[in-house]
Amino acid sequence: MQEERINMEARATLKYARISPRKVKIVLNLIRGKDAGAAMAILKNTNKSASEYLVKLLGSAVANAENNFDMDGSKLYVSECFVCEGPTLKRIMPRAKGSADRILKRTSHITVVVKERN
Repeated sequence: MQEERINMEARATLKYARISPRKVKIVLNLIRGKDAGAAMAILKNTNKSASEYLVKLLGSAVANAENNFDMDGSKLYVSECFVCEGPTLKRIMPRAKGSADRILKRTSHITVVVKERN
Protein backbone atom coordinates (compact mmCIF):
# COMPACT_ATOMS: atom_id res chain seq x y z
CA MET A 1 0.00 0.00 0.00
CA GLN A 2 2.79 2.44 0.90
CA GLU A 3 4.63 1.77 -2.38
CA GLU A 4 1.56 2.76 -4.39
CA ARG A 5 1.29 6.16 -2.67
CA ILE A 6 4.86 7.11 -3.58
CA ASN A 7 4.07 7.51 -7.29
CA MET A 8 0.60 9.01 -6.84
CA GLU A 9 -0.09 12.19 -8.73
CA ALA A 10 -3.12 14.28 -9.50
CA ARG A 11 -3.47 16.32 -12.65
CA ALA A 12 -5.76 18.93 -14.09
CA THR A 13 -5.92 19.91 -17.76
CA LEU A 14 -7.37 22.95 -19.45
CA LYS A 15 -7.87 22.57 -23.18
CA TYR A 16 -8.52 25.20 -25.84
CA ALA A 17 -7.67 28.18 -23.60
CA ARG A 18 -7.76 31.33 -25.74
CA ILE A 19 -4.27 32.51 -24.82
CA SER A 20 -0.94 32.06 -26.55
CA PRO A 21 1.28 29.25 -25.19
CA ARG A 22 4.20 31.66 -25.16
CA LYS A 23 2.41 33.86 -22.61
CA VAL A 24 1.43 30.89 -20.43
CA LYS A 25 4.95 29.47 -20.36
CA ILE A 26 6.29 32.61 -18.64
CA VAL A 27 3.94 32.14 -15.68
CA LEU A 28 4.37 28.34 -15.53
CA ASN A 29 8.11 28.80 -15.05
CA LEU A 30 7.38 30.79 -11.88
CA ILE A 31 5.45 27.99 -10.14
CA ARG A 32 7.26 24.83 -11.30
CA GLY A 33 8.55 22.85 -8.28
CA LYS A 34 6.92 25.12 -5.67
CA ASP A 35 4.56 24.06 -2.87
CA ALA A 36 0.90 24.32 -3.86
CA GLY A 37 0.16 27.10 -1.36
CA ALA A 38 3.20 29.13 -2.42
CA ALA A 39 2.39 28.59 -6.09
CA MET A 40 -1.18 29.82 -5.53
CA ALA A 41 0.14 32.94 -3.77
CA ILE A 42 2.55 33.62 -6.63
CA LEU A 43 -0.23 33.26 -9.20
CA LYS A 44 -2.62 35.55 -7.33
CA ASN A 45 0.05 38.28 -7.15
CA THR A 46 1.34 37.95 -10.72
CA ASN A 47 0.02 40.59 -13.09
CA LYS A 48 -0.28 38.41 -16.20
CA SER A 49 -3.40 37.33 -18.08
CA ALA A 50 -2.34 33.66 -17.85
CA SER A 51 -2.54 33.84 -14.04
CA GLU A 52 -6.36 33.75 -14.10
CA TYR A 53 -6.38 30.46 -15.99
CA LEU A 54 -3.66 28.95 -13.82
CA VAL A 55 -5.26 29.88 -10.47
CA LYS A 56 -8.36 27.88 -11.39
CA LEU A 57 -6.31 25.04 -12.86
CA LEU A 58 -4.03 24.68 -9.82
CA GLY A 59 -7.05 24.78 -7.52
CA SER A 60 -8.63 22.01 -9.56
CA ALA A 61 -5.47 19.87 -9.42
CA VAL A 62 -5.26 20.29 -5.62
CA ALA A 63 -8.96 19.42 -5.26
CA ASN A 64 -8.46 16.33 -7.42
CA ALA A 65 -5.56 15.23 -5.20
CA GLU A 66 -7.51 15.72 -1.96
CA ASN A 67 -10.84 14.24 -3.08
CA ASN A 68 -9.86 11.49 -5.51
CA PHE A 69 -6.56 10.27 -4.03
CA ASP A 70 -6.84 11.23 -0.32
CA MET A 71 -3.60 13.23 -0.41
CA ASP A 72 -2.71 15.78 2.26
CA GLY A 73 -3.25 19.30 0.84
CA SER A 74 -0.44 20.82 2.93
CA LYS A 75 2.18 18.42 1.47
CA LEU A 76 1.34 18.99 -2.21
CA TYR A 77 3.75 20.59 -4.67
CA VAL A 78 3.69 21.33 -8.40
CA SER A 79 5.75 18.45 -9.79
CA GLU A 80 5.04 19.09 -13.44
CA CYS A 81 3.42 21.86 -15.45
CA PHE A 82 3.53 22.38 -19.18
CA VAL A 83 1.67 23.96 -22.06
CA CYS A 84 1.09 22.59 -25.56
CA GLU A 85 -0.12 24.51 -28.57
CA GLY A 86 -3.77 24.00 -29.46
CA PRO A 87 -5.47 24.72 -32.78
CA THR A 88 -4.97 28.19 -34.20
CA LEU A 89 -7.98 30.26 -35.23
CA LYS A 90 -7.22 32.08 -38.48
CA ARG A 91 -8.88 35.45 -39.01
CA ILE A 92 -8.49 38.15 -41.64
CA MET A 93 -8.04 41.90 -41.20
CA PRO A 94 -8.69 44.12 -44.24
CA ARG A 95 -5.75 46.26 -45.33
CA ALA A 96 -5.12 48.94 -47.95
CA LYS A 97 -5.77 48.44 -51.68
CA GLY A 98 -8.08 45.46 -51.18
CA SER A 99 -5.47 43.23 -49.59
CA ALA A 100 -5.74 41.38 -46.30
CA ASP A 101 -3.54 40.40 -43.37
CA ARG A 102 -3.93 37.15 -41.51
CA ILE A 103 -4.46 37.25 -37.75
CA LEU A 104 -3.54 34.10 -35.83
CA LYS A 105 -5.52 33.63 -32.62
CA ARG A 106 -3.59 30.95 -30.77
CA THR A 107 -4.97 28.49 -28.22
CA SER A 108 -3.29 26.44 -25.50
CA HIS A 109 -3.65 23.09 -23.76
CA ILE A 110 -2.34 23.59 -20.20
CA THR A 111 -1.56 20.74 -17.77
CA VAL A 112 -0.66 20.98 -14.06
CA VAL A 113 0.43 17.90 -12.07
CA VAL A 114 0.71 17.88 -8.26
CA LYS A 115 2.40 15.26 -6.06
CA GLU A 116 2.77 14.76 -2.33
CA ARG A 117 6.14 15.44 -0.69
CA ASN A 118 7.56 12.69 1.53
